[in-house]
Amino acid sequence: MIEGSYLGMPLELNERETHQVPYFRYCAQGEFRLQKCAGCGLLRYPPGTACPWCAHAEADWVPVEGRGSVHSYMEVHHSIQPALQPFVPYLVLLVDLDTQNGVPTPHEALRVIGNLVDARGKLAPPDLVRRVGIGTRMRMVFTPVSSGIALPQWVCDETAAQPAPWRYPE
Repeated sequence: MIEGSYLGMPLELNERETHQVPYFRYCAQGEFRLQKCAGCGLLRYPPGTACPWCAHAEADWVPVEGRGSVHSYMEVHHSIQPALQPFVPYLVLLVDLDTQNGVPTPHEALRVIGNLVDARGKLAPPDLVRRVGIGTRMRMVFTPVSSGIALPQWVCDETAAQPAPWRYPE
Protein backbone atom coordinates (compact mmCIF):
# COMPACT_ATOMS: atom_id res chain seq x y z
CA MET A 1 0.00 0.00 0.00
CA ILE A 2 1.20 3.50 -0.85
CA GLU A 3 0.02 6.18 1.55
CA GLY A 4 0.26 9.93 1.61
CA SER A 5 -1.53 13.11 2.58
CA TYR A 6 -2.89 15.99 0.50
CA LEU A 7 -3.99 19.15 2.33
CA GLY A 8 -4.28 17.08 5.49
CA MET A 9 -6.48 14.44 3.87
CA PRO A 10 -5.16 10.87 3.82
CA LEU A 11 -4.69 9.24 0.42
CA GLU A 12 -3.88 5.62 -0.18
CA LEU A 13 -3.28 3.48 -3.20
CA ASN A 14 -3.72 -0.22 -2.66
CA GLU A 15 -1.33 -2.46 -4.60
CA ARG A 16 -4.34 -4.46 -5.83
CA GLU A 17 -5.27 -1.48 -7.97
CA THR A 18 -2.77 -2.72 -10.53
CA HIS A 19 -3.88 -0.41 -13.34
CA GLN A 20 -3.67 2.73 -11.14
CA VAL A 21 -0.36 2.11 -9.35
CA PRO A 22 1.93 2.68 -12.37
CA TYR A 23 0.03 5.85 -13.33
CA PHE A 24 0.56 7.50 -9.95
CA ARG A 25 4.16 6.23 -9.70
CA TYR A 26 4.98 7.89 -13.03
CA CYS A 27 3.30 11.07 -11.79
CA ALA A 28 5.46 10.88 -8.63
CA GLN A 29 8.52 10.84 -10.92
CA GLY A 30 7.23 13.95 -12.71
CA GLU A 31 6.22 11.98 -15.80
CA PHE A 32 2.82 11.92 -17.42
CA ARG A 33 2.27 8.50 -19.00
CA LEU A 34 -0.84 6.83 -20.29
CA GLN A 35 -1.66 3.33 -21.46
CA LYS A 36 -1.38 2.81 -25.21
CA CYS A 37 -3.46 -0.12 -26.43
CA ALA A 38 -1.42 -2.89 -28.06
CA GLY A 39 -4.47 -3.76 -30.21
CA CYS A 40 -5.68 -0.49 -31.75
CA GLY A 41 -2.88 1.88 -30.70
CA LEU A 42 -5.15 4.40 -28.97
CA LEU A 43 -4.26 6.00 -25.66
CA ARG A 44 -6.67 5.77 -22.75
CA TYR A 45 -7.47 7.69 -19.61
CA PRO A 46 -8.20 6.83 -16.90
CA PRO A 47 -5.98 3.78 -16.73
CA GLY A 48 -7.91 0.56 -16.96
CA THR A 49 -7.79 -3.17 -17.47
CA ALA A 50 -8.90 -3.07 -21.12
CA CYS A 51 -9.18 -0.66 -24.04
CA PRO A 52 -12.55 1.12 -24.13
CA TRP A 53 -12.55 1.05 -27.96
CA CYS A 54 -11.42 -2.48 -28.85
CA ALA A 55 -11.43 -4.29 -25.45
CA HIS A 56 -7.82 -5.45 -25.91
CA ALA A 57 -6.19 -6.06 -22.52
CA GLU A 58 -2.52 -5.49 -23.42
CA ALA A 59 -1.10 -1.95 -23.16
CA ASP A 60 2.22 -0.16 -22.82
CA TRP A 61 2.84 2.95 -20.72
CA VAL A 62 3.99 5.77 -23.02
CA PRO A 63 4.95 9.40 -22.29
CA VAL A 64 2.30 11.97 -23.21
CA GLU A 65 2.60 15.74 -23.27
CA GLY A 66 0.47 17.26 -20.52
CA ARG A 67 -0.92 20.25 -22.44
CA GLY A 68 -4.42 21.06 -23.56
CA SER A 69 -7.48 23.28 -23.28
CA VAL A 70 -10.17 23.44 -20.62
CA HIS A 71 -13.15 21.41 -21.82
CA SER A 72 -15.25 22.06 -18.72
CA TYR A 73 -14.84 23.15 -15.12
CA MET A 74 -16.53 23.17 -11.75
CA GLU A 75 -16.07 26.18 -9.50
CA VAL A 76 -16.44 25.06 -5.89
CA HIS A 77 -17.77 27.70 -3.48
CA HIS A 78 -18.88 25.39 -0.69
CA SER A 79 -16.45 22.63 0.11
CA ILE A 80 -17.91 19.57 1.76
CA GLN A 81 -14.39 18.40 2.62
CA PRO A 82 -13.20 20.56 5.57
CA ALA A 83 -9.56 20.46 4.42
CA LEU A 84 -10.53 22.32 1.22
CA GLN A 85 -12.70 24.98 2.91
CA PRO A 86 -9.86 27.56 3.26
CA PHE A 87 -9.29 27.40 -0.52
CA VAL A 88 -12.79 28.19 -1.83
CA PRO A 89 -13.47 29.16 -4.51
CA TYR A 90 -11.31 26.62 -6.32
CA LEU A 91 -11.56 25.05 -9.74
CA VAL A 92 -11.72 21.42 -10.76
CA LEU A 93 -10.80 21.29 -14.45
CA LEU A 94 -11.52 18.78 -17.19
CA VAL A 95 -8.82 19.36 -19.80
CA ASP A 96 -8.81 18.07 -23.39
CA LEU A 97 -5.25 16.96 -24.05
CA ASP A 98 -3.73 18.07 -27.37
CA THR A 99 -2.57 14.49 -27.84
CA GLN A 100 -5.19 12.34 -29.58
CA ASN A 101 -7.74 15.18 -29.63
CA GLY A 102 -10.55 14.35 -32.07
CA VAL A 103 -9.70 10.63 -32.18
CA PRO A 104 -11.30 8.15 -32.72
CA THR A 105 -14.22 10.50 -33.52
CA PRO A 106 -14.19 14.30 -33.96
CA HIS A 107 -15.96 14.82 -30.61
CA GLU A 108 -13.63 12.68 -28.48
CA ALA A 109 -10.47 13.59 -26.63
CA LEU A 110 -8.33 12.36 -23.78
CA ARG A 111 -9.82 14.37 -20.93
CA VAL A 112 -7.86 14.59 -17.69
CA ILE A 113 -9.25 16.00 -14.47
CA GLY A 114 -7.28 18.03 -11.94
CA ASN A 115 -7.33 21.18 -9.84
CA LEU A 116 -6.22 24.61 -10.98
CA VAL A 117 -3.03 25.49 -9.12
CA ASP A 118 -0.69 28.47 -9.14
CA ALA A 119 2.95 28.45 -10.23
CA ARG A 120 4.00 27.10 -6.80
CA GLY A 121 1.59 24.15 -7.07
CA LYS A 122 -0.86 25.50 -4.48
CA LEU A 123 -4.60 25.68 -5.14
CA ALA A 124 -5.15 28.83 -7.19
CA PRO A 125 -6.26 32.05 -5.48
CA PRO A 126 -9.60 33.68 -6.39
CA ASP A 127 -8.10 36.19 -8.86
CA LEU A 128 -6.62 33.34 -10.92
CA VAL A 129 -9.82 31.27 -10.59
CA ARG A 130 -11.78 34.15 -12.20
CA ARG A 131 -9.43 34.25 -15.23
CA VAL A 132 -9.77 30.58 -16.22
CA GLY A 133 -12.66 29.15 -18.22
CA ILE A 134 -13.54 26.93 -21.15
CA GLY A 135 -10.82 27.21 -23.78
CA THR A 136 -8.01 28.33 -21.46
CA ARG A 137 -4.72 26.69 -22.42
CA MET A 138 -3.29 24.57 -19.59
CA ARG A 139 -0.08 22.75 -18.70
CA MET A 140 0.16 19.80 -16.32
CA VAL A 141 2.21 19.94 -13.13
CA PHE A 142 2.47 17.40 -10.32
CA THR A 143 1.74 17.86 -6.62
CA PRO A 144 3.77 15.35 -4.56
CA VAL A 145 1.75 13.40 -1.99
CA SER A 146 4.26 10.68 -1.03
CA SER A 147 7.25 8.89 -2.52
CA GLY A 148 4.89 6.86 -4.72
CA ILE A 149 2.01 9.25 -5.42
CA ALA A 150 1.72 12.66 -7.07
CA LEU A 151 -1.47 14.30 -8.27
CA PRO A 152 -1.66 15.72 -11.78
CA GLN A 153 -2.81 19.35 -11.53
CA TRP A 154 -3.16 22.22 -14.00
CA VAL A 155 -1.53 25.65 -14.39
CA CYS A 156 -2.15 28.21 -17.12
CA ASP A 157 0.23 27.53 -20.01
CA GLU A 158 2.40 30.64 -20.06
CA THR A 159 3.88 29.67 -23.45
CA ALA A 160 0.52 29.46 -25.26
CA ALA A 161 -1.64 32.18 -26.76
CA GLN A 162 -4.65 32.40 -24.47
CA PRO A 163 -8.11 32.77 -26.03
CA ALA A 164 -10.81 34.73 -24.26
CA PRO A 165 -12.23 31.93 -22.07
CA TRP A 166 -15.93 31.28 -21.76
CA ARG A 167 -17.19 31.28 -18.16
CA TYR A 168 -20.55 30.50 -16.69
CA PRO A 169 -22.42 33.72 -15.91
CA GLU A 170 -22.13 34.76 -12.29
